[in-house]
Amino acid sequence: MTLTTSRPQSALRLPWDLRLTPEQFGLVCAENREAVLELDADGRLIEMTPTGSETGSRNGELFFQLKLYAKRAGGWKAFDSSTGFCLPDGSVFSPDASLLHLDRWQALSPDERRGFAPLCPDLVAELASPSDSGPRGLTALRSKMAAYQTNGARLGWLLIPHEQAVEVWPASGEPERRELVQVLEATSEFPGLQLQLAEIWAG
Repeated sequence: MTLTTSRPQSALRLPWDLRLTPEQFGLVCAENREAVLELDADGRLIEMTPTGSETGSRNGELFFQLKLYAKRAGGWKAFDSSTGFCLPDGSVFSPDASLLHLDRWQALSPDERRGFAPLCPDLVAELASPSDSGPRGLTALRSKMAAYQTNGARLGWLLIPHEQAVEVWPASGEPERRELVQVLEATSEFPGLQLQLAEIWAG
């Protein structure tokens, strides 16, 4: 894997079997700000690729709806796809959109807020790509959803635009698949939260 650093005409080459701690991962990200990376629980780097324009538009709509809810409901912080969280198992993941209760955010120190917040968001949402290959495919994303669940997420949404379907991941137990739903309602922990799926599917 070759990662271009912020210094011109320089590259960082990493061995395939390299394993990093979350702290080391933070240093790598700081030196490679243009790279899109995540860290698996075993310390393995996951190199992401930029999304296509249609997926990017859907991502923007997803975050917009969660941000609007956070502002209207109060008591919540919304985060976009560029935000990394250091989960309790040591992985560092960046959900496509997420919500965190304001009390949990305010309990973090200034340093923890500036870095990868050491917690799992209360709600996580991921958008799948049409292809199952790569880190945005369904297989990889289901593994991430299971990790969010294990690490304390209260609700997870895996959106599958090409099938117009959603997998709802509860705090524990098996996910529930919902198809051809126009409005997706959250659980009672997120009172009044709804996703207007037609607007997200439109891209």
